[in-house]
Amino acid sequence: MSNTSLWDVIVVGGGPAGMMAAGTAARHGAKVILIEKNEALGKKLLITGGGRCNVTNAEFDTRTLLAKFKGNGKFLFSAFSQWSVRETLDFFHTNGMETKVENELRVFPVSDSARSVLNVLVGQMKKGNVTVLSNSPVTEIVIEKGMVVGVRLAGKKMIRGRSIIIAAGGTSRPETGSTGDGFAWLKKIGHAVIEPTPSLVPLAMKDAWIKKLAGVKLDAVKINGVRGKILFTHVGISGPTILNMSKDIGELLKYGPVVLSLDLFPATDHGALDAALQKLFSTNDKKKLGNALPELVQKSLAPVVIKLAGVDAEKQCNSITREERQKLGRLMKAIPMHVHKLLGVQKAIITSGGVDLSEVDFKTMRSRLFPNLYLVGDLLNVDRPSGGYSLQLCWTTGFVAGRAAAKRETKLVERF
Repeated sequence: MSNTSLWDVIVVGGGPAGMMAAGTAARHGAKVILIEKNEALGKKLLITGGGRCNVTNAEFDTRTLLAKFKGNGKFLFSAFSQWSVRETLDFFHTNGMETKVENELRVFPVSDSARSVLNVLVGQMKKGNVTVLSNSPVTEIVIEKGMVVGVRLAGKKMIRGRSIIIAAGGTSRPETGSTGDGFAWLKKIGHAVIEPTPSLVPLAMKDAWIKKLAGVKLDAVKINGVRGKILFTHVGISGPTILNMSKDIGELLKYGPVVLSLDLFPATDHGALDAALQKLFSTNDKKKLGNALPELVQKSLAPVVIKLAGVDAEKQCNSITREERQKLGRLMKAIPMHVHKLLGVQKAIITSGGVDLSEVDFKTMRSRLFPNLYLVGDLLNVDRPSGGYSLQLCWTTGFVAGRAAAKRETKLVERF
């Protein structure tokens, strides 16, 4: 590749949005180069969903899907009307990757491996003869006479292109290369960028008992009235339900202490739970409380419940008083958990913030400041929940930008 090479489309960033954009532009006839700062593509993609990769969410009604993006749905409708969940699944299925739908409509590869997703994306780029330039950090976007003409690499070398797609990611999981570089380049050329903050992020907790349960998972519980799952970690709590409420918790922490309430039996009211405890104690009347309660509560949680309720674990079930039984029942419906802090961008799944959406034309993902610059994926100031929505944003914006950039070059060639 010579210094004088002029590419139809330059894509900066080898994550899901960048690879989708590059492959799409190539399929539509463009000569494409993808520039990646890491030694390999898809570094963050390979760790998503615990390495399983939550590809998308199987909600096929676009309006219902976009309602999950809070106030940003109105911006996204044009892009999602071109490429949404059905197109994403058709794309992966056509390219030999089968999928399955799990809880809350989360879609995963049947292989349970993010590598399957990466293989499809890389395969598409190879079919389109996309040139991949790895180990090549970009330092700036180059502007000449009001047009983006290329990007400059760390070694001062310049890569020139007719259209440039920036897919450099946000600031979550910086060890994968998402260090906010794209925001700095875009601010330098005049784009407004809302300061990124952790959005989907685990919580550090104050309670010592929580940290002792590291690795324990609870299904079908309620946190502050929201039904879902929870995962205890060595510093606090995580899981889809926690991630989805983390941004709001972060806001509340600015004003004072935050205490979450854990309901272990969301489908059972206080009366029914008390009846279940009475039956348990009657059946195990000679057993100690500490030995009997695991028949009702997950074994690892039983000692926690007993201690927090202030009841003696050595006490025989036939000696448990009505008051003690009710204390146990009330606690299991509302275990207090004291939040210390959000863990920060190092552990965040995504960050909020990014390029102001009013500066992007979502019909093409084109910058409203520069007619040949396209912005996609985590660069955008789009809040979304856990559950496949982040990757769907990447697939949609990557496809729309890739096709629009390729069509622009075709029109330029036809004009001359």
